[in-house]
Amino acid sequence: MPACRHEVLTLMPPAGGRLRCRHCHLTISAQELGSGCCPECLESFRMQRRDFEEIPDASAGRIRYCCEACGMILDI
Repeated sequence: MPACRHEVLTLMPPAGGRLRCRHCHLTISAQELGSGCCPECLESFRMQRRDFEEIPDASAGRIRYCCEACGMILDI
């Protein structure tokens, strides 16, 4: 199998903020949160909890590309 030279790259959007529920510890992105309450607490405990802590992004300041040929993600 020949090695990919990563000649066709696509710029990936930044990861965005991640949030962790203070009750069930579910980690979810801000975009996935949707209704504003924790989906795990809502499904498991029937409680609409909106108490989240923000998790700092470890890849802040990095640029990410995806190779169109092999699908590898490259951090620069």
